[in-house]
Amino acid sequence: MKLYFKSLSDLLINQPQDGKTLVERYASNQSDFCQAVVTAGYLSQQQMEHAAKQYHLGKSSNGGVIFWEIDEEQRIRDGKVMTYLTNCHRNKEKAPTWVSFLLKKQKAIPHVFDAKQCLFGQHLLPKENASVIAVVEAEKTAVICSELFPDYCWMATGGQSMLSVAKIYPLREHRVVLFPDTDETGQTYNQWKDVTLAAQDQFHYPIRVSRVLEDHATADQKHRKIDIVDFLFEGLAS
Repeated sequence: MKLYFKSLSDLLINQPQDGKTLVERYASNQSDFCQAVVTAGYLSQQQMEHAAKQYHLGKSSNGGVIFWEIDEEQRIRDGKVMTYLTNCHRNKEKAPTWVSFLLKKQKAIPHVFDAKQCLFGQHLLPKENASVIAVVEAEKTAVICSELFPDYCWMATGGQSMLSVAKIYPLREHRVVLFPDTDETGQTYNQWKDVTLAAQDQFHYPIRVSRVLEDHATADQKHRKIDIVDFLFEGLAS
């Protein structure tokens, strides 16, 4: 039997044990990530609670955060499980994993199942072109920016190489601004610009790639490959 991402969505939604979906069962604003965001001063507790609810953030059994990928039709595509340190940086000693991978290990879904991922935050896509869609690399960045700049609808690719024409195609009816991380060579900016140019003829509205970091980040910041949140808060601290 050929399985599609909707099969995973059905599995995640239909949980007869306690009448709750996995998203509902593991919903929490007390993951190590949520606590670190507040402790590090990025958001207040109230802001973090609001963002956690808006993005349906979850908490894994070891305290990690679950970044659910849910599309604009509210179908669950997958969930990324990540752990964070108290300084709000990712714990690189623990590699991220996916809910679909864990379900395969538990033999809850077939090993051959191929989850169809989408943008993190895609479930927030407005029905009409009422606000600008802002796309960043990291889920963390989207969550924090959603409270700092609520006039934008914030989404994340999940990584530098995760941006593609297919992934941003659902945004085609909207104004879109991309905020790539920076680096010493401009590789990330150029890579995202190439995707933008390839996608442009499929969009009704222009897609912009922000040059804020390319034009204003210091050499040290580019060496550290900072994102827009790092740039904002380092600027406030200086």
